[in-house]
Amino acid sequence: MRELLEKIAAEGEVAADGVLKVDRFLNHQVDPQLMKRIGEAFAVRFRDERPTKVLTLESSGISPALMAAYELGIPLVVARKRRPLTMTGDVYRTEVYSFTKQEANEIIVSRSLLGRGDRVLIIDDFLANGQAALGMVEIIEQAGADMVGIGIVIEKAFQDGGRLLRSRGFRVVSLARIASLDGGAIQFADEVMSR
Repeated sequence: MRELLEKIAAEGEVAADGVLKVDRFLNHQVDPQLMKRIGEAFAVRFRDERPTKVLTLESSGISPALMAAYELGIPLVVARKRRPLTMTGDVYRTEVYSFTKQEANEIIVSRSLLGRGDRVLIIDDFLANGQAALGMVEIIEQAGADMVGIGIVIEKAFQDGGRLLRSRGFRVVSLARIASLDGGAIQFADEVMSR
């Protein structure tokens, strides 16, 4: 997605320890027109998989996941990091480690929202070590649903997450791949990965 690459190059900032800040358009302030086109891009790439639900992890994945769900005409399910008082009944749960926040979080999804017969598409903003995606895969497996693919807005190709997920046979589509953030410079991988 050329527009996304240009936005990352123009507005992305490299922070310490391999962290890419894109809070001007993706995960703090959100560019709704860009999110719409990201949703369209994911819908084109995954429509043939016939997903029935999109799953993301709060909070940064919500914007691109919502637009993908909208374009596909299916519901979005948001895995929560804290159980609100309004979430009654049984839940699926697992623990994931956040590279950016350097902490482990339990994630939960109400059992009433996912189940057998669902075909679930995971959408997230970043792929680094793959732990968030693996946690969502585990939730889908607990539900007895089928996982049809993983859509990632920005993949840090220099970290192991993409290789890990693809080696397990998951279809991972990344709209932008970062080859390196060394020296504070954003270097893109030559091609967008889709397996």
